[in-house]
Amino acid sequence: MDPTPHPISDTGAGPAEAIRALPVRHPWRWVSAALVVLVLANIIYSVATAPTLRWDIVQYYFLDGRILRGLVATLELTVIAMLMGVVLGIVLAVMRLSANPVVSSVSWLYIWFFRGTPVFVQILIWGNISLLFPTLGIGVPFGGPSLIHTDINRVVTPFVAAILGLGLNEAAYMAEIVRAGIISVDEGQTEAAQALGMTRIQVMRRIVLPQAMRVIIPPTGNETISMLKTTSLVSAVAFPELLYSAQLIAAVNYRTIELYIVTIIWYLIMTSILTAGQFYLERRFARGASRSLPMTPIQRLRRMLIPSHVKPTLPPEPPREAR
Repeated sequence: MDPTPHPISDTGAGPAEAIRALPVRHPWRWVSAALVVLVLANIIYSVATAPTLRWDIVQYYFLDGRILRGLVATLELTVIAMLMGVVLGIVLAVMRLSANPVVSSVSWLYIWFFRGTPVFVQILIWGNISLLFPTLGIGVPFGGPSLIHTDINRVVTPFVAAILGLGLNEAAYMAEIVRAGIISVDEGQTEAAQALGMTRIQVMRRIVLPQAMRVIIPPTGNETISMLKTTSLVSAVAFPELLYSAQLIAAVNYRTIELYIVTIIWYLIMTSILTAGQFYLERRFARGASRSLPMTPIQRLRRMLIPSHVKPTLPPEPPREAR
């Protein structure tokens, strides 16, 4: 018989499987959650049962052809303006980091001007550019003869005015985002690449930008979602995007709130899709940069349904004599 006393039974603590950690109770957390849900439910109920709100009109115009055409125009504006902003923003960021003081100063002045003025004012200026320049010509600069000229309204249509207003403004913000991503990369890697004989463009394309993407992607996703909503401002130049299409319908049937609800629903659908895409894109670029990846919505749901403190029951250990 083993004379060594059993470390658990002799202390009176009982078998090891009987020791169990219980989660800390948070009753006020559930009370506050119930109050928030109650207030939110009351707001939803008040809006849903408003006596003057016609939900049948909302349902009727939700898939109306004019609304869908405005939806497509909104997506086109978002994609083209963001592509213009990203490409021009990368160029401006590289110019800002240039050792040439003239190039760096021009980039700084561009960013200073377009970030310092409202995008709505910029859209209005492009929409009324014919008041400043009635014709658009190509010729000798500084007052020389014009070789080719045309009416500027033929070139700067409402669609072009919207693209210029949104894209040029977005480029200023993307330039700062890209610049922040570039300077986040360790300078030692750039020096090592240059020591191997790489040119500045090769270092930027092969070394710096792939690593800077982890810093660039999250704010770029936010800018894309913001751009989708900012397209509603181009209604000021009479371009039939989603909001302006709804306003044209409301000007005829006078159901303004119902048409605005239609636009709200469509904006929520589009921003939700973009948010999900941004999440998975960030998750992909986070590989190798952090110890653990953020949980997907399915993993979050599984964790809510199966709490972490619930562990599978293990079979009891055999007694020491049986070992």
